[in-house]
Amino acid sequence: MKTIKAKTAVLLLFLAAAAGAQQFPSLDAAPAAGEHGRRVSGAAGSAEYWRDLSAAALWASSVNAGPGAEEKAAAYMDRINKAAAELAAADLPRDPKERGEYVLGFLHRRFLKSYSEYQTRLDEIFVSGRYNCVSSAVLYLILGRSAGLNVSGVMTKDHAFATVNTGTEIIDVETTNPYGFNPGNRKEFHDNFGKATGFAYVPVKNYRDRVQISEAELVSLILSNRIAIAERGNRFADTVPLAINRTVFLSSGPGISGGPGAGAVNISGANAADKAAFFEDPRRDMMNRIFNLGAYFIRTGKEDDALAWADYAAARFPDGERWQDFVNTAVNNKLVKLIRAKKIPDARYALTALKPKLSDSNYRTLDGLVLEAEAADKVNGIKNPGDAEAALAFLSRSWEFLHPQRREEMRTAAVLAEAERYGKVRNWQGGMDWLKTAMTRYGTNNKLEAALRTLRQNRVGELHNEFALLFNKKDYDGAKASVKRSLEEFPNERQLTQDLSMVERALQ
Repeated sequence: MKTIKAKTAVLLLFLAAAAGAQQFPSLDAAPAAGEHGRRVSGAAGSAEYWRDLSAAALWASSVNAGPGAEEKAAAYMDRINKAAAELAAADLPRDPKERGEYVLGFLHRRFLKSYSEYQTRLDEIFVSGRYNCVSSAVLYLILGRSAGLNVSGVMTKDHAFATVNTGTEIIDVETTNPYGFNPGNRKEFHDNFGKATGFAYVPVKNYRDRVQISEAELVSLILSNRIAIAERGNRFADTVPLAINRTVFLSSGPGISGGPGAGAVNISGANAADKAAFFEDPRRDMMNRIFNLGAYFIRTGKEDDALAWADYAAARFPDGERWQDFVNTAVNNKLVKLIRAKKIPDARYALTALKPKLSDSNYRTLDGLVLEAEAADKVNGIKNPGDAEAALAFLSRSWEFLHPQRREEMRTAAVLAEAERYGKVRNWQGGMDWLKTAMTRYGTNNKLEAALRTLRQNRVGELHNEFALLFNKKDYDGAKASVKRSLEEFPNERQLTQDLSMVERALQ
C-alpha cells in the first residue's frame, strides 16, 4: 500500500496559454467537513461514537456527493448498523484480546474479499469487497468501537493498520489479513472434536517509523489517498476540494478562511514531531495541492490559466513569496514562448501588461529577457544601410540591463553583420573602413580582427586579379601601373610586391 503519504513535491514548471476562473474548482469547504470534524474530534468515549466515525468515513469516501447521495449514504449506514447489531447480538468473548481477533475475522467473513492497493474508500468495500490498508483499518476502527474495543490507528510512511488497547497491552492488527491480529503469533485451526488441524502465521513487520494517529487522522487518510490517486491520473483540479475539506475536517473548527490568520493545523498526539516526518501538516499539504494545480497548467502549456488561477486562489489562500515565484515562472514561460515564436513585440506588450503582478526584482529580470530578445532581433535584422547603427544604438541604451557576455556578443554580431553587408557587394574597402571605425569606438576582439584580415585578403586578391588580367594580356605597362596603385593602398603586401617584381622582369 503506497498511496498513504500525503506529501508530494510541487511539480516542476514549464510552458502555457488561456482560460477563466469559471473553470476552476471551488475553494469553499463542504459544510459537512467541519461538522464531521467536530463530531469525530468530540466525545470519542461515547457509546455511539462509532456512528460518528461511520458518517465521517462515508463522507470522506465521497458518498455524500452526486445524484442520490442521501439514499446511498443511508444504505451504507444501514449496512454498518446491521453489522454492529450482529456483533452486539453475538456471543462475543469478554477478553478484549479475543474480542479484537473475533472482530477482525468477522470483517473478513462479511465484507473484506480482495486486497486492492488503491481501494481506499469505505463505501466500495460494501459494493465489491475490495479494500486496502486504510479502508480496512477504518472499518475495523468503526466496528471495533461498536463492539466496545479501544481501537486506534497507526501509520507509517506507506502503510496503515490498527491497534487494540486491552488495558494491559497494545496489540497490532494488520487489518488486510484475516489472521493479522497480533502478528507473529501462531493461530491453530481445530476440527469439530477440538483437534488441531493446521495453523496460520502472519509475520511481524518491523515498522521502525510507526506513529499512533487519532481517529480523525485515520479517517483523513481516505482523503489523502484519494488525493494521491487523483494526482497520479493528472486530475489536479479534483485534489483541491479534497485537500481543503481534509484541512477543515482535521481542524475540528468552523472552517478556514484562507486569510492571514489561518495558520497551520495542529497535529495531535505526543508523537507529533515523529508524525510530521510523513503526516504533513494538512494546511501545508492543501497549499501544495493548490500550487500543484497551477503547476499542471504551466506544465501543459497554459500560462494564462496559471496566472488566472493565481489571481483566483491567492486571494483566498495567500502566500506572498510562493505565489510570486509561481507568477514569475508563469510569466517567464509565457515570454519565452512568444520570443521563440519570433513575436518580440507581443512579448513586450505582455510583460508591460503583467508588470503589476511582478515584484520589482522579478520584473527587472524579465525586462532584461525581453530587452535581450529585442536587441537580438535588431541585430539579426541587419540588412540595409543604417540598420547596424540603429541596432548598436539600441544596445547602448540597454547596455546596463543586459547580461555582460550577451551584450558583447550581440555588439560584435552587429558590427560583423554590417561588415558582411559590405562584403556581399564586394566593397572590401568599405567593410574594412567600417570595421576599423567600430574597433576604435567599441574595442577589438578576435572575431573582429579575423573579419578585418579576411576583408583585407579579399581586397588584395581583387587587386592581384586586376594585375593578372593585364599581365596575361601582355599589357606590362598597364600591369605595372596597376600594381603600383595597389601598393599605395597596401604597402609591403607580399603578394603585391611579388607581382611588381614579376612585371618588372617582363619589362626588361
